[in-house]
Amino acid sequence: MKKFDPITLEIYRALYTSVAEEMGVALRRTAFSPNIKERRDYSCAVFDSSGRVIAQGDHMPVHLGSMPMAVAAALREVEIGPGDVVALNDPFAGGTHLPDVTLVMGVFGKTAGGRRQTAGNRKRAPAARILPPASCLFFVANRAHHADIGGATPGSMGLATDVYGEGVRIPPIHLARGGEICDDVMKLILANVRSNKERQADFEAQIGSLKTGAARLLEIVARRGAKEASHYAAHLISYSSRMMRHAINAIPDGSYQAADALDDDGIRESEIPIRVRITIRGDRALVDFSGSAPQVAGAINAVEAITVSAVSYCFRCLVGGDVPASAGLMQPIEVVAPKGTVVNANHPASVAGGNVETSQRIVDTVFKALAQAIPERIPAASQGTMNNLTIGGIDPRTGAEFSYYETVAGGMGARPSLDGMSATHTHMTNSLNTPAEALEYAYPLRVRRYRINKGSGGKGKHKGGDGSIREIEVLAAARMSLLSDRRKRAPYGLHGGEDGKRGRACIIRTDGSEEELTSKGSWQMEAGDSVRIETPGGGGFGKRH
Repeated sequence: MKKFDPITLEIYRALYTSVAEEMGVALRRTAFSPNIKERRDYSCAVFDSSGRVIAQGDHMPVHLGSMPMAVAAALREVEIGPGDVVALNDPFAGGTHLPDVTLVMGVFGKTAGGRRQTAGNRKRAPAARILPPASCLFFVANRAHHADIGGATPGSMGLATDVYGEGVRIPPIHLARGGEICDDVMKLILANVRSNKERQADFEAQIGSLKTGAARLLEIVARRGAKEASHYAAHLISYSSRMMRHAINAIPDGSYQAADALDDDGIRESEIPIRVRITIRGDRALVDFSGSAPQVAGAINAVEAITVSAVSYCFRCLVGGDVPASAGLMQPIEVVAPKGTVVNANHPASVAGGNVETSQRIVDTVFKALAQAIPERIPAASQGTMNNLTIGGIDPRTGAEFSYYETVAGGMGARPSLDGMSATHTHMTNSLNTPAEALEYAYPLRVRRYRINKGSGGKGKHKGGDGSIREIEVLAAARMSLLSDRRKRAPYGLHGGEDGKRGRACIIRTDGSEEELTSKGSWQMEAGDSVRIETPGGGGFGKRH
């Protein structure tokens, strides 16, 4: 590659990252559902003209590591022209699980090679060259978790035994052509989801976010030229690769193995083991999940994109925050995820929980293996679940359907030199809670209790963070679903630290009785009933003196 100026490279890193961040701000401010505008359950990224990721916003790790596969599927199957928007959520074609809908748009420009002429440079700068109309400079993409995408249960996070029961599956298709929404496609999707006006508004917010990103990228091109912009995008990818190689090279050569397990799949009670062997040789890493459980009937199967995303997250944590979040990060890492297993399920497996639960367990397993190689850098296990709670029914205030979805924060694992943080979203989720005021305004629900689950963090030289307790009352008959884990096997401590406390959940009926809940399932609730979620604490680190 040609030489580059380090200062200019850093400017481009900040520019491209700021584009992804501004896309996220635009999406958050224009979305209708609390899950997107309050919890920020979305991600945005910028790609080069060949579909390689250049920059990502600091959004959801589980989205960002898997989004390149979705963009690759879109480019492989659909021809994208100016003003076109492609939508997809198919887990077996680059998606993750059905509620996460990805939109992709091309960025088409007119100038390249040299700067746009201004009054100050008219005599010195050559005239800008005109590109053919079909020339694509970049792609922009975002992914948002829609609070409902159809299926058997409100919130689309129930215990279906195949992907058909989980909701509407969207292969890579045009949602817009030439700047105009494809009405028939939108009608088909909206006819199969709950709260379809809210879904439509969120789709429109996603499209607006893409347009924001495209406008900012064209401003960069207008200022510096397409040739330089493309040149430095390639250097950012190369720089990320070098940084990752450096980080891997600092890990002692060798083979490191670990195993962990999910409680069950919601259908059978047996544990679902995940095994990994990490082989470090120089500046390259092989992460092999051979020996992990075969795919299961319940909804905790992960597709390959999720497994790659989890591995990407783990190794990115070793590099630091300043490295460009580009395609170069995964170049020195090979992931082996055997087909037909819980970490790379075949169609038509149900996958709703693979994105949210199995991804967390993959992270726990990878970090457990890395703790053998670099014990001074790896924390104990965090809560290891997202505690997915969905509630849906008819809102008596409006007579319309409602779909509430939330993940509930838990304890962070203790770190080698610090205690873990309490009641926070960790690892593959980077979302917020839904504020009680926003929740009660949007839904026929009332927050009865929300506090830290004191004493749930594992003890040790450094204490694991405590989980949280969230209790929500339903004000109308509703169907509630829970997709969670770490109810049987506790978050592990490291180097003598104690395990964190396991989670639990129950329904408190109007007569005061408590009904203990399994970690995965759906239940009918009547007006006045409450669901209480007690999330796990993080593991402790080191022996207490």
